Amino acid sequence: MTLFSFLRIEFSILGIVGATFVFPVVAALCYKEYSVLPAFLIPMAAALLLALAFYFAGRKKKIALSTRGAFLVVAFAWICASAYGALPLFISRAIPNWVDALWESVSGFTTTGATILSDVECLPNSINLWRAETHWLGGMGIVALTVALFPLLGVGGFQLIKAETTGPEKGKFTPKITTTAKALWTIYVLFTCLELVLLKLAGMSFFDALLHSFSTVGTGGFSNKNASIGAYNSAAIDAICTTFMFLAGVNFTLYFYLLAGKLKEIRENTEFKVYVGIIFVFVLGMTLANVGHYGGFFHSLRFSSFQTAAIISTTGFATADYTFWAPLAQAFIFFLFFLGGSSGSTSGGVKIIRWVIFFKQANNEFLKTLHPHGVFSVRLNNRAGRKDIVFNVAAFMTLYLLLVVLTTLCGTAANLDLGTAFTGALSMVGNVGPAFGELGPSCNYGFLPAALKGWYMFAMLAGRLELYTMIIFFFPEFYKK
Repeated sequence: MTLFSFLRIEFSILGIVGATFVFPVVAALCYKEYSVLPAFLIPMAAALLLALAFYFAGRKKKIALSTRGAFLVVAFAWICASAYGALPLFISRAIPNWVDALWESVSGFTTTGATILSDVECLPNSINLWRAETHWLGGMGIVALTVALFPLLGVGGFQLIKAETTGPEKGKFTPKITTTAKALWTIYVLFTCLELVLLKLAGMSFFDALLHSFSTVGTGGFSNKNASIGAYNSAAIDAICTTFMFLAGVNFTLYFYLLAGKLKEIRENTEFKVYVGIIFVFVLGMTLANVGHYGGFFHSLRFSSFQTAAIISTTGFATADYTFWAPLAQAFIFFLFFLGGSSGSTSGGVKIIRWVIFFKQANNEFLKTLHPHGVFSVRLNNRAGRKDIVFNVAAFMTLYLLLVVLTTLCGTAANLDLGTAFTGALSMVGNVGPAFGELGPSCNYGFLPAALKGWYMFAMLAGRLELYTMIIFFFPEFYKK
């Protein structure tokens, strides 16, 4: 891949991100926030001009990417998009410190939703909308959006998608990866519009409904309220957000099968059945543990189901501070940090399918002990799975745990207590948002030293890009031909 091709792809991606500034620009005009407009218009114009210049300069040239090239493009795309997304926050002086502005942007695009701000309600509406929009762009993937909109990137497009999407198995359910990306984004937009309408009917203003739809479907968690969703104190709004957090944690491929009438694919999907089962068990357990705290089963059910969906989908919204719940309920929340949603969803974390494969293989090892000459395989979706996927999952989970341990050590080196440092590490690598202790749902990350913020930003990006896309650059083999 030539430098020109690399820059052409990167500026195409930044051009698309810049074009989405139109939403906060419209918000700034509607709310007469004229002083904020240059913070969006200047970066927007610069990105669009550079994108168009590189597009027309090389429109007759096809782009072919090697595996190394795909990793390089995707990693730099996310780093550059995060830095670019921080410009409006910094230029507008909404966040006058560059490290903090970059943190907020990285946290937004990776759908972590861990803010450094103690008072988001004092921010301009256009800035708050942009914060939520970064979730929406990062949820389905900025590279996937580029592949969907730019057929010129169809050559090598599948490699780009593989380097960005979540889960141990990467595939396409339509013949062309461009068509697949368009289908996924279409479903994504429909979900966003549907939640927008429902939240508006439930009592939110149009602006708040749009902002929280971006955050929910993108499983991010940024809000324009200091108390998050809890500020509305509405059972209807809680129920709508709970439903869409659950839906956003499902593999989006299943929605394509639903629209195509392939119901058998959904019924036989192992991950989906386990995902639903885990949520049922955790909601029930948490509800029973919280009955004394809330004084009734249904009141407890409302808050417990919301927080279960918020953590397992890694959205990170809050309607209550779970650090004040019963110890058993807190234990349920703690274990959710290890799970994450489904592969192919907008959520972060390890992913349910990897835990399924892990426990199925553990069961096979027990069976081999009892039946040494038996042949056992990991069955997924009523079919025997490939053996290499077990090694893939084992390698990923080992690397994931190592990154969590290293991030925990960095947290303790910055004088965080062990519980805060460990849950903070799980939150950063899993893109959850809130943690426990000093980083609980009623707190923020603004007090952390700059060095730890830098490491946490790396952890967020690594977690969002399934580790390998960011960590592979630290291996000398990557640079060997």
